[in-house]
Amino acid sequence: MTMTHREEIQRRIIELEVEHRDLDAVIDLLVQGSRHEELQLRRLKKRKLQLKDHIVLLKMQLTPDIPA
Repeated sequence: MTMTHREEIQRRIIELEVEHRDLDAVIDLLVQGSRHEELQLRRLKKRKLQLKDHIVLLKMQLTPDIPA
């Protein structure tokens, strides 16, 4: 893996982590409010899980394979 490709992956991980944190804050605000859209809340939580999965996959790309 070239250094540029590795840096691209690291940059993308940071972007996704920021979006994940932002979604977390939005979800917290919605839950604290007395009226919140259940459908919107479910969609945000689903997106947050998708982001987490994507982050994990990208981090796995950065970890070199170790032969067994």
